[in-house]
Amino acid sequence: MTEPERSSLVPALVFAALSTAVVSSLGMLLVPTISREMEVSVSSAQWMLTINLLVGAVATPVMGRLSDGPHKKRLLLTALWVILVGSVLAAAAPNFAVFLAGRALQGLTYGIVPVTIALARRYASADTVRSSISSLSVTVATGLGLGYPLTGIIAGLFDFRFAFWFAALFTVAGIIAVYRAVPAGPDERAPRLPFDGTGAGLLGLGLGTLLLGVSEGPSWGWRSPGVIGAFSVAALAMTAWVRAELRTWFPLVNLRVLRIGEVLLANGTAIGLGAALYIGLSISSLVAQAPTSTGYGVALPVFWAGFVMLPLSAGSFVANRLVRRLARRIPLATLLPIGAGFVAAAGAVLWIAHTELWQLLIGMLVFGLGMGASYAAMPALIARSVATRELGSSVSFNQVLRTVGSSFGTAVAGAVLAANTAPDLRPTGAGISTTFAIGALICAAVFIALLIYTLITRSRRPTDGRPDALVG
Repeated sequence: MTEPERSSLVPALVFAALSTAVVSSLGMLLVPTISREMEVSVSSAQWMLTINLLVGAVATPVMGRLSDGPHKKRLLLTALWVILVGSVLAAAAPNFAVFLAGRALQGLTYGIVPVTIALARRYASADTVRSSISSLSVTVATGLGLGYPLTGIIAGLFDFRFAFWFAALFTVAGIIAVYRAVPAGPDERAPRLPFDGTGAGLLGLGLGTLLLGVSEGPSWGWRSPGVIGAFSVAALAMTAWVRAELRTWFPLVNLRVLRIGEVLLANGTAIGLGAALYIGLSISSLVAQAPTSTGYGVALPVFWAGFVMLPLSAGSFVANRLVRRLARRIPLATLLPIGAGFVAAAGAVLWIAHTELWQLLIGMLVFGLGMGASYAAMPALIARSVATRELGSSVSFNQVLRTVGSSFGTAVAGAVLAANTAPDLRPTGAGISTTFAIGALICAAVFIALLIYTLITRSRRPTDGRPDALVG
């Protein structure tokens, strides 16, 4: 690639990755609207989130493994086209069933980031590849802060269908950017390995049933036959998947890399912070739109409620820039507990004070700083610890774990709020505080675990005064 072509590559990939954030922002704010407009219960409307997560959990590892192969650009364009079809289908849906089909197709957005990271690793210049990977990793957190206000504005001025039409237009722009900036033809350096269909099927079944059980536990009942059956199938499928992956020569996800401390560190952090992020976002969105009569609500209309997430975008953007500078002097493994510390601080702020708009805004800002630092460090740790041919699957598995953590966070929040419902069917103040407290405790647990790991490894490893990796 020529230098002008390289300079346009990463912006095009970032723009494509933003489709994930734009589509994700169509979820939480619009559940009450979808319930009202399509005349379904709120619990049924929640399936617009559930089915999106289910498809994403299956698609992400598959797309990650395929991105290690030679047809990276074709894979990214195909995924964007499918997301486009899903956006149009949801925008024009005559009924809820068709709308859910569109949301299912949009689930491929969760696999976009690993593919863009694989493309950046292959085609970006050597001196910018790490900064490119970190930027792509925090794109989702940054984009959510922008996507929520846009969704609120569009839905407030028009209706929910215009929000999905906007997602469709955004995806079209992403397709054009990728088509023009990413080199054409197959990647001749990439290995041509057989695809692990068995592993994909078992992982898809295991993650799908696990997320189904977690997502529907609050409404079906944790002891219901459906939830118990889902967890049982998930346990059997995941056990079979682990055994199959350890035996095959070309696994969908190379589980052996989990023996590497830094890879295991990044993946464990992904689960915890994913849960904390969704608890913070979902409950803050609920508080922002609740009436003041609840004792905790800010009473913002949907038009303005999305702006509560804007500081999240600003914080993650600033953190990503700081990480590029600090990583020249601080090891990446140290940046993870720093980021988790900010997330823990944000969780504590929201737990203690969340009844005023400025309190929510400060909480989101600190959340963004922590998520930006953590999400920038995680893929960089993985990228330096695994072989190039394993990068796509390893990063995608990290993304899957973020999704699993997010689903757990959503389920926990739903269960607590369901147990603390006022006569007007709104959550009680105690339920809101308890949910924020759980999110804060999860953040604190992740931070303490990372801090202990960092101190132990630092005491065992001699230092030579040089950073162990560069992000930018």
